[in-house]
Amino acid sequence: MTEREKMLAGEVYDACDAELLTDLNRVKVLCRQYNNLLPTDFAARTKMLCEMLGQADEDTFINQPFYCDYGKHIRLGKRFFANFGLTVLDEAFVTIGDDCFLGPHVNIYTACHSTDPAERKTRHQEWAKPVTIGNSVWIGGNVTILPGVTIGDNCTIGAGSVVTHDIPANSIAAGNPARVIKSI
Repeated sequence: MTEREKMLAGEVYDACDAELLTDLNRVKVLCRQYNNLLPTDFAARTKMLCEMLGQADEDTFINQPFYCDYGKHIRLGKRFFANFGLTVLDEAFVTIGDDCFLGPHVNIYTACHSTDPAERKTRHQEWAKPVTIGNSVWIGGNVTILPGVTIGDNCTIGAGSVVTHDIPANSIAAGNPARVIKSI
């Protein structure tokens, strides 16, 4: 398997693989270009998002600045909106349903690293776990979603939460770690 195939399969891979680094750097340039577009140039912004992301459409709206690692592993549903400062580390797939709204400075992470400091120092190995967010989800500002999390349909995640585990559909969750505080 290539390092990319290992990455997408959730296996340990070499994060310093030349092909992966080339893609990371290409997308850094695209993010910079996107972030430097005039905020009022909606056509150019939409076109660039559709080219950069794995799935987006004419109703995708992401306020600048926006940062991601690969872009093509991000799949967004219809009528997606993200406020300023969205960061997505998409080493695994990040799938977000229709009618989702993200507040400012939301962070979605799929990359995982060893908790052993010696391994981190001597190896460039990591692995990734996908993140899935259902339809009609509202994620408040400054929320962090960790690798492997699924958030069900019709959920609200309170501002400042750290989502460390799955949140069932029709729930309001908040806190660090986020916990369900109400079912709707």
